[in-house]
Amino acid sequence: MSFSSLGLSEKVLAAVEAAGYTEPTAIQAGAIPHVLERRDVLGLAQTGTGKTASFTLPMLTLLEKGRARARMPRTLILEPTRELAAQVEENFNKYGVNHKLNVALLIGGTSFGDQDRKLDRGVDVLIATPGRLLDHTERGKLLLQGVDILVIDEADRMLDMGFIPDIERICKLIPMTRQTLFFSATMPPEIQRLVDTFLHNPARIEVARTSSTADTVSQHVIASGGKDFDKRATLRKLIDQAEDLKNAIVFCNRKRDVQTVFRSLQRHEYSVGALHGDMDQRSRMATLDQFRKGDLALLIASDVAARGLDIPDVSHVFNYDVPTHAEDYVHRIGRTGRAGRSGSAVSIVTGSDAKYLTAIEKLIERSLPWIDEPVDFEAAAAESKGRRRGGAGRSSTEKSADAEQGSERPTTRGRSAAKDRVPAKDEAGARPPRPRRETKSSDQPQQAQSKAAPAPKRKRGGSQKGEERVIGLGDHVPAFLLRDPRPKKAG
Repeated sequence: MSFSSLGLSEKVLAAVEAAGYTEPTAIQAGAIPHVLERRDVLGLAQTGTGKTASFTLPMLTLLEKGRARARMPRTLILEPTRELAAQVEENFNKYGVNHKLNVALLIGGTSFGDQDRKLDRGVDVLIATPGRLLDHTERGKLLLQGVDILVIDEADRMLDMGFIPDIERICKLIPMTRQTLFFSATMPPEIQRLVDTFLHNPARIEVARTSSTADTVSQHVIASGGKDFDKRATLRKLIDQAEDLKNAIVFCNRKRDVQTVFRSLQRHEYSVGALHGDMDQRSRMATLDQFRKGDLALLIASDVAARGLDIPDVSHVFNYDVPTHAEDYVHRIGRTGRAGRSGSAVSIVTGSDAKYLTAIEKLIERSLPWIDEPVDFEAAAAESKGRRRGGAGRSSTEKSADAEQGSERPTTRGRSAAKDRVPAKDEAGARPPRPRRETKSSDQPQQAQSKAAPAPKRKRGGSQKGEERVIGLGDHVPAFLLRDPRPKKAG
């Protein structure tokens, strides 16, 4: 099948051919005809299969007729992150090279004034994150009554990030006669109610099992100690020993871990950059641009880079932390092995990651092979439980080391073991009396002195024995207290 058989316009076909694409992917071949028929579409496909072009190309064809009006965009595309929104803008600029369409990007971290000027000129395609879009509507700078096509991209991520109230508010501002397109890599059952609310008799396009991973990605897990320095050492080992490593994305669960791993690799003289949500927009885009161009070999990122980012030739993905949500694993490893290329994904697993690893294997319906020795989760749990009880679960190595040195650990009250040691029984079975120190007559005065009660401390405002006790303020009475508080009567 070719793009020419999908019903796209000549201008769009020329742009696709100039971009070097000849055959559509499965999601593109299934979704584009329904979009051109003005039907609602629910597209489910694993990441890296070309979902963005599934709505970009038919929208360009439909927008060839009509004209934009000031502050009233013709189409609206909602994205969960700034990076995804900027990436969709790049797709419209690439495939819409033969069109004279106005495209506006409304995201945080940029000037309101520049965005207002674009809206005043009239916008054919409005790409926005929910928060910034609502900011413009509340300021009266944007009207959504003219939207014909609404696209909710990465729908599951939108809902996971807490955008449900914002999406519901936005949908109430758009005419009910709109065409709605949902595209996502995963579709949890709990959002089915929202799909039923937003879409009307949609064409469901599911080209792969929901939450499946690409066959072009080899997936492995490797065991590591639970300490941070153990995991960083394991990560460096994976990077140094990786075959055909061109570049790699290292995913962390927390933003502070992104900075920690970034500084660690920087100290070890790796070519590395960082990307997380607390960075300003200019720095985030600059880092992504450097990584795309090959100026950076490693990108340490949070899950802000896990969804939808199109970096075509990423050879490796390393999960420094096992994701707590199994769906995030699918998106993370989807950054490699894109467009039919081969890729590799390795996750670093510690003793506390048992439930997360089990959830991932259940979701993707396959067991992940181990590199070297697997983690003994039961032993790790027992050791952790022993540490919580105050060290009762010491390893045999620690116990043997103590035995060789003849040392004994102190009790929980901080007393030495020598004080708590009980004398052994004699042959008759009776315990010998404890040796007592004989008291000499010369020692009695010292013992009496040591047992004497300490002198009481002088209390504030009090007096020592034999001194006169001060009552009230004594002789030092302020003058204002000696005045008669009663007002004087007039003559």
